[in-house]
Amino acid sequence: MFSSQGKAKTSRFVALVALFAAINVVSDSIMSLPEMPSGVWYSWNFVVEPLTGIVLGPFAGFLASLIGVMIGHYIYFIDAYEFLFTLGAPIGAMFSGLLFRGKWKPALIYYSTLLTAYFVTPIAWQLPIWGMWDTYLAYIVLIFAIMIIKKGSWGHESKNLLHTLILCAFIGLEADVLFRIFIFIPGQTYKLFYGFDLESLRLIWTVGAVGTPIKVAISTLVTAVIGLPLIRTVKKMDFL
Repeated sequence: MFSSQGKAKTSRFVALVALFAAINVVSDSIMSLPEMPSGVWYSWNFVVEPLTGIVLGPFAGFLASLIGVMIGHYIYFIDAYEFLFTLGAPIGAMFSGLLFRGKWKPALIYYSTLLTAYFVTPIAWQLPIWGMWDTYLAYIVLIFAIMIIKKGSWGHESKNLLHTLILCAFIGLEADVLFRIFIFIPGQTYKLFYGFDLESLRLIWTVGAVGTPIKVAISTLVTAVIGLPLIRTVKKMDFL
């Protein structure tokens, strides 16, 4: 039997999940800046993606983000294919949540597997290698972080909480990017869904090399600014 205190805590957490799901619906329903419509994200959902996972945890964060983007994509409808690609958002939220709780190995396995899948796909070698520079950087940062971060110097109790938030946001967002690339290139949807030729893909890679990192930087900055007071509030609610 749950105590009344336990029931109250569960109710508050369910309400928090519902709140983040609603925020994700709103952010996913708004088109990004007219001059930045291309790239991985077409809406503003990327801004709240890392915080969703960091605050709620990997599994509740995944669920809240999934609900948000599924409903948001119905409101701001682009095409049916986007419902597949937008699964990257809950995956990104999940990895931000895992990393914030010190669970690094799943992220390392994920990055290694999907990057390998990309580079064993023949057409990948005909695209600009530098076009995914931000994803490579995230992978390198992930490896170095695993090597140098000591137990007790990570998570919401860490004195370096700001650095923790920045790393979790950056690596989680790039995990989202990597999923969409995996679906697009190794998954062959560039051809099956859109019928893109090699020249079109090269243009997409060139534009994405500029637009996507800008959006990652915006989201990481928002996470760093809002995350500190938000984490303190959530801790007072006894969810961390």
